[in-house]
Formats: sequence, structure tokens, C-alpha cells
Amino acid sequence: MNQIITQVDAFTDTAFTGNPAAVCILDIPKSSEWMQKVAQEMNLSETAFLVKQDDGFNLRWFTPTVEVPLCGHATLASAHVLWSKGHLLPDEIARFHTKSGVLIAKLQVSWIELDFPVNHSQPVEAPAELSQVLGIPYKSVHQNSLGYLVEVEAEELVREMQPNFQLMKTLPVADIIVTSIAKSGSEYDFVSRFFAPGLGINEDPVTGAAHCCLAPFWRNKLGKDKFLAYQASSRGGVVKVNYPGENRVFISGQAVTVLRGELITG
Repeated sequence: MNQIITQVDAFTDTAFTGNPAAVCILDIPKSSEWMQKVAQEMNLSETAFLVKQDDGFNLRWFTPTVEVPLCGHATLASAHVLWSKGHLLPDEIARFHTKSGVLIAKLQVSWIELDFPVNHSQPVEAPAELSQVLGIPYKSVHQNSLGYLVEVEAEELVREMQPNFQLMKTLPVADIIVTSIAKSGSEYDFVSRFFAPGLGINEDPVTGAAHCCLAPFWRNKLGKDKFLAYQASSRGGVVKVNYPGENRVFISGQAVTVLRGELITG
């Protein structure tokens, strides 16, 4: 039987925006080498592979070059496919067994809520080349397991910056979240972009995992638990964030199927 692959735009309700991910629900487990080749063929920031288990689904994520331990938008896309194609009933919880532990997704009308581990950041000394890499001034630099988290002064800087990706690859950590408070009068609390040439992705359109870092950062600064965030890539995407403290972040987004096809080889 040929393998069905579904392409989903995540963190959006409008096709051709948000972050695209491919989703493969496998009848039997496949090798890491096979999954990496499929991800390279799809050439999206992530391709997700699911295998049914007694108490949920095993879930793995691959960029075109590497397997990653956590991916928000491909988890959101996977949950969307499970509900939209009848693998789960609307009132059933999606339970994923991953390299980042058990992740839970819940369908809440037109939004999907993901229960993810928090990722705290610590202040660090900025690399000497950081201003040249970003092409803009920065206020503070932190670091977490995803990479650097860099705060800048204004939303306009986040939106308009054009990083030097070749130079970014030479940094001690080649992956950077850049964020600022949203401009006055905006419906959003903060904006961000995520650059990940170290993972083979110059810019990820919308990044759930980055918001696991941004949630505690902005909670400490703004003194609130719930945020509406915008990731200001060229595609753009909206993320609801709820971080009441401790070790879990609740990230919500919408998703839309844009393509479904068959892999006829391999």
C-alpha cells in the first residue's frame, strides 16, 4: 500500500500562511534513515511520523537534515490530521510519545491546545559577532536548550531585520529567537522570529517550541500568564500561550490541510 502524506499549514486558519508540515501516519515503524529521506524529499521545516500504540501514538519529527527532539507546529499538524481524518473522535485526547516525553493535544472548537514542557532561559554574555549577525541592536541575550533568546527594542526591528545566516552558522549556538514587546495598540502581547540554520532552516515560519522559551521570558517581564503572540515571518502565524508557572506551557493554534498525496516509492 502506498504511504499517504498530508501537508498542513499550522498556527493559521488560512492556507499558504503559518508553518507547513508534512504528516505521515505509518502502519508499521520505519527506519530513521527512511524517515530522514522522506523529510528531505518533502523539504519542509518538519515532517512528522506517527505510529499507533495502545495508549496513543509514537511521534518523531525530522527536518530535511536532522531529527529534532521537539516540534510544536508538526505536533499541531499531526493532531489536526488525527481529528480531521477520523483517527480520533473530537472529544478524544491526542497522546503522543516523543523524545520530549508524553505530549497531549486537545481539540477546543477550532483551536488545538498542546501541553508542552517549559524551556527556561538564562542570561548569557552575547557573542562578539551577534550585532553583526542580526544587523540590529539588542537589549538582552539569554540562552536555553533551543538556542539564544535575544530581546530587541521594538516590533519594527523584529519584522524588518535581515540576519546574516552564513555568519550565524559560525556562532557557538547557531539558532536564535528574536523577540520584542508588540507595538502599542496591537492585539498581540509580543512578536518573535526564529532563525535555525543549525537545524538546516534559515527561518522557521511559526515555532511552537520557541514559545516554550518565550512564555516564561515574557511572564517574568509582563507579569501575566496568558498571551496572544505573533511570529512575524513572511508567512506569519498566531499562537495563544498560557503559562501559569512551573513546568508546562499550553500552546494553542489553528491548522488547515492544504495537500494530500501518496508516496509511491520506498
